[in-house]
Amino acid sequence: MDTILWLIAVVLVIAGIVTAIRGQILYGIVLIVVGLLVGPGGVSIFN
Repeated sequence: MDTILWLIAVVLVIAGIVTAIRGQILYGIVLIVVGLLVGPGGVSIFN
């Protein structure tokens, strides 16, 4: 389960960075924050 959460978090953070670079900075920041919350290294919302 930790591996799946880690992969989802990585995908969300990368998508957030790409979105922020493309010009939608607010949406990119939201994706990055959600990615950090989901990741097992952060404050996981599933625990």
